[in-house]
Amino acid sequence: MRFSVFVFLGVYPLVTALIYALAPFTAEWQIWERNLVMVPMIVGSMVFFIIPAIHKHCHRWL
Repeated sequence: MRFSVFVFLGVYPLVTALIYALAPFTAEWQIWERNLVMVPMIVGSMVFFIIPAIHKHCHRWL
């Protein structure tokens, strides 16, 4: 449960920032096209940055 809270706290701001950052460039695109661009960025960030940072800095609470 705690791990999922930490992941939420890391992923939610990332998703929100990407939506705002990509919106001007993808305004005419369908939702699935926007997600096709955004999801690999989110997954890569989770695998290489967010989850390792959680394990490194929050291991006492996990």
